[in-house]
Amino acid sequence: MGSVQTTWQGSKVLVNPAKPMRWGAFYVAEFRIRGMLKWWDAIIAFGLGNPVLYLLSIGIGIGALVDKGTGGTGLDGVPYLTFLAPALLATAAIQGAMDEVTFPTIEGFEWNKTFYSINATAITSRQIVDGIMWAAMARCVIQVSLYELILVLFGALPISSIPVLTVVSSLAGFGFAAVMLSVTVLIKDDDGFFAIVGRFVLTPMFMFSGTYFPLATLPIYLQWIGWISPVWHATDLGRALSYGADVPLWLMLVHVAVPVGLGAVGLLTAYPQFKKRLSA
Repeated sequence: MGSVQTTWQGSKVLVNPAKPMRWGAFYVAEFRIRGMLKWWDAIIAFGLGNPVLYLLSIGIGIGALVDKGTGGTGLDGVPYLTFLAPALLATAAIQGAMDEVTFPTIEGFEWNKTFYSINATAITSRQIVDGIMWAAMARCVIQVSLYELILVLFGALPISSIPVLTVVSSLAGFGFAAVMLSVTVLIKDDDGFFAIVGRFVLTPMFMFSGTYFPLATLPIYLQWIGWISPVWHATDLGRALSYGADVPLWLMLVHVAVPVGLGAVGLLTAYPQFKKRLSA
């Protein structure tokens, strides 16, 4: 019988540790996005249903009254629905991104403990954080895009404003999601915490961030909510870039700096917290 020749390749060839070390965050993001796809129909249904219902009730219902009351000039010299659109997109971006950094994070630590399995490979805790955020931003863009589709169909936005509003809204989603991720990593069970965030953080941000009328028309003791809210910064910047609202350059720079700063603080806080919890 002839001899059988084999070639030994070794573990470094069969399992190359350099690959997950380099692309670990992408693998985590892919894992999260694949999980997202399991309920893609619900994401699309809510992504299309919510804006339709909201625009029918608020945008068109109340918007028609506002436009009629202002002699057809609306607010800021544009129809009320156009004025409202950037705020709706910023809120949708924040909600979409938040959904991907809250319960999935608790799931990874407590419910199925997949983060510990991932961290047992060459993928680091920092890459897990980055992967979660990339998946959250993918969900954010999907949510915003679905909302923009409805806004265009309702005549609230020209197609030309979609790219800039997508970027601006995603900035708000990034800033808030990173902060929420740094908070969520400390939580071992929901116990209604995220419901509290929805009622006492998200709702006031939406209501008092210049959503329905310019922030300057609010009493000064309520304006501070808008000043620290990524919703207002994204909304005001979106209005300036989409239909030319009068916003000074220095304030536009602040509108960019605040969500970017929130995102940086959130990530820099989340990195050591993830490392500590995974090594416990």
